[in-house]
Amino acid sequence: MSQTAIWSGHQFGVYPPNSSWSSASGIYIFAGIENQRWRPLYIGQASSFQQRFSNHEKWNTALKNGMTHVHALGIGKQSDRDAIEKQLISIHQPPLNDKLK
Repeated sequence: MSQTAIWSGHQFGVYPPNSSWSSASGIYIFAGIENQRWRPLYIGQASSFQQRFSNHEKWNTALKNGMTHVHALGIGKQSDRDAIEKQLISIHQPPLNDKLK
């Protein structure tokens, strides 16, 4: 892991999009840099990062909109993923999330 980023008190690992992804579950943020700060483009969750990112419907759109990194936080429990995802979307209002806003 090259660096970390804090989103609403949660510490995420920061990875280039072409990273090798594990089958771990968790929350992820497609992010780019704007005015020297992270800008969330899309926030989601996965039961397997590897499976989710292999054919993600927002991947190309996020790249076109400035995604330079994927922020990932491993979280095993589904109810925890649901709560954190909803909280982060509500606070950060990423432009590519059209649900849960």
